[in-house]
Amino acid sequence: MRDVSYFAHSPAAKNWEGISLSPHHGFSVPLFSIHSERSNGIGEFPDLFLLCDWCKSLGFDIIQLLPLNDPGMGISPYSTISAFALNPLYIGLSFLPFLEKHQNIRQELEAIPKFSRASQVDYEKVRESKEKFLRHYFSEVGKDVLQQKEFTEFIGKANHWLRSYAAYKILKKKNGESVWENWPATERIPDTHLIDQICDEYKKEYDWECFLQFICDLQMRAVKSYASKQGILLMGDIPILIDRDSADVWMHQELFNFDYGAGSAPDMYSDEGQNWGFPIYRWESMENRDHLWWRQRLQWATPYYHIYRIDHIVGFFRIWSIPYGCTAKEGQYIPQDRKIWIDHGQKILFMMLQASNMLPIGEDLGDVPPEVKEALSTLGICGTRVMRWERKWEKNGEFILPSDYAIDTVTTVSTHDSENVQNWWGAEPLEAKLFADCKGWSYHPILSREYLREILWDSHHTRSLFHINPLQEYLALIPGLTWAEPENERINIPGVVSEHNWRYRLRPSIEELASQPALLHIMKELIQ
Repeated sequence: MRDVSYFAHSPAAKNWEGISLSPHHGFSVPLFSIHSERSNGIGEFPDLFLLCDWCKSLGFDIIQLLPLNDPGMGISPYSTISAFALNPLYIGLSFLPFLEKHQNIRQELEAIPKFSRASQVDYEKVRESKEKFLRHYFSEVGKDVLQQKEFTEFIGKANHWLRSYAAYKILKKKNGESVWENWPATERIPDTHLIDQICDEYKKEYDWECFLQFICDLQMRAVKSYASKQGILLMGDIPILIDRDSADVWMHQELFNFDYGAGSAPDMYSDEGQNWGFPIYRWESMENRDHLWWRQRLQWATPYYHIYRIDHIVGFFRIWSIPYGCTAKEGQYIPQDRKIWIDHGQKILFMMLQASNMLPIGEDLGDVPPEVKEALSTLGICGTRVMRWERKWEKNGEFILPSDYAIDTVTTVSTHDSENVQNWWGAEPLEAKLFADCKGWSYHPILSREYLREILWDSHHTRSLFHINPLQEYLALIPGLTWAEPENERINIPGVVSEHNWRYRLRPSIEELASQPALLHIMKELIQ
């Protein structure tokens, strides 16, 4: 079992620079779930300034976010139309440049409905109100923004993805939001000539898309800079896959295999498996281009995050690939030869370590071969340990003691894809009773706040170097800070189409969180 000194000599040593090798404590929360007195219906980039202040006051030093990329007209942060562009819905309207010079714009901003008190984000209303305001702002102030030196510099840095993204957005709107594979033949296979033609012909819309991404970039860079000064590490999320109907797949079709959709094999959690529909990569084509797309993707995210979570990291070693039009059960692992899995994944991850100085953390949950976990450890990449799933499955299923967790891990009590601890406790009585027995507790169907507090305390005192839990788990310790129905505290149910997925909103605003001395006291105690 490795000790903490290994990180400084591992292949990830460069990525560990600036990350102390003492225990880190943090919370995870989707940006869309937070709100402040200044935000408009959804969490906004500048809300993270306040969240950093509160995080620091707790003695915590990590804020973990879900992906922030543009989902187009969708809402899932894991199904986006760009691996580079940020979601314009997160723009902080109150922080737009030149507002002080336009009283009419400021008055219009003050009149925008907040939409912040419902238990769910109303994306449709938020999208409509924010786009209406931003369109007016752009018509009044856009010329001043586009003439800034910073804007010109942004266009130069983003040129490798921005023009094709803008052209894709323009064509998608022109074609009634249909998928690019259904566009006219002349628009389905882009080249430099087509991109230039679209951006020139629709110059106003091109400028609009560039303006939105410039503001996103400006605000998110400012957030990371502020977090760094406060001693807070921002942890982003880089999904392993990208949506088939995206600007990246449209522009780089040679890098993707459309014959297969990625998913997960049938396992103890799903008898049928899952078909996510995302195309798998043509890794040989990627390698022939020195993995340029992946390198650029990571380099572009570096000004936003200190650390990034790699979703489904086992997919770099082997990925469940389902022939197009088939069920998940009919899939197979690619590469098929298990003997090459480790070399295949390590080569990709080594490239990623070199591409950016951000520190990667692996989401290695589910059916992950032990040799993959060992490969991550060898590279100096931490894995993830969800306490309720850390059991001796190959023996009697008893829970692994937190004191036995490896140091190169992240401990958490739940994830954005799972129910919270309270719901799990009541919904899975056999598992919860076994957990209670392990703790020497008597089991009751309703989890007491005392027991929840001890579970959270345990999560912050494992051997893991990182300890990060969903923010709503802490809020459940204080009456009135969560929604009346515990199921309303869930973010996503995987493999299920639900009107509740990805719409979760914290009940209190950030200002209200900061005004809760009892919450501050408890959260400080949890890490002592």
